[in-house]
Amino acid sequence: RKVAETAVQIFITNDKVNVSGLVLAGSADFKNELGSSDIFDSRLQAKVIKVVDVSYGGENGFNQAIELSEEVLKNVKFIQEKKLITSFFEQISQDTGKYCFGIDDTLKALDMGAVETLIVWENLEVNRYVVRNKATQEEKVLILNKEQEKNTSYFQDAATGTDLETLDKIPLVEWLAENYRDFGANLEFITNKSQEGAQFCRGFGGIG
Repeated sequence: RKVAETAVQIFITNDKVNVSGLVLAGSADFKNELGSSDIFDSRLQAKVIKVVDVSYGGENGFNQAIELSEEVLKNVKFIQEKKLITSFFEQISQDTGKYCFGIDDTLKALDMGAVETLIVWENLEVNRYVVRNKATQEEKVLILNKEQEKNTSYFQDAATGTDLETLDKIPLVEWLAENYRDFGANLEFITNKSQEGAQFCRGFGGIG
């Protein structure tokens, strides 16, 4: 009963289930009894995607449950990803004006607080630099891909040709993961393994 009640408190918000799927794990029959019990909320029962036997309790048991459910959890993420990107493509096809893509436009919209959901390819190979002109102490941010990083002119003052000092370098993906909340946005990482994901990465710069 306690587990069933706690599950409702954690996994149901405003009368709606707040997870895409649930895995029930345990070393005895308890997990099966819970899953079919009347005291286990029917809304949560409908979200059970796998029941697994684990040999341990605590964190070790939790990690084992994740390993045993890896395939089904991948499928859940895959379905979520397809829905997310399909919705993004629909915004474009309907020309709603509620979308942007590519690094420059997306980061501008983010700065303006105009991004509700930020979609980023998890392997986006772009770095964020903070550089400083030693003479003027002026700092600026550079967002560069691998090819652009080879161009030394990005790291020189345009007027004088003097080298700029690099104060910080971090993968943009990592920087966004640390800072997206400051812009009032939600962050969704996607792969390029689905057809939609591959199209988003190839045709839209992997960020939008």
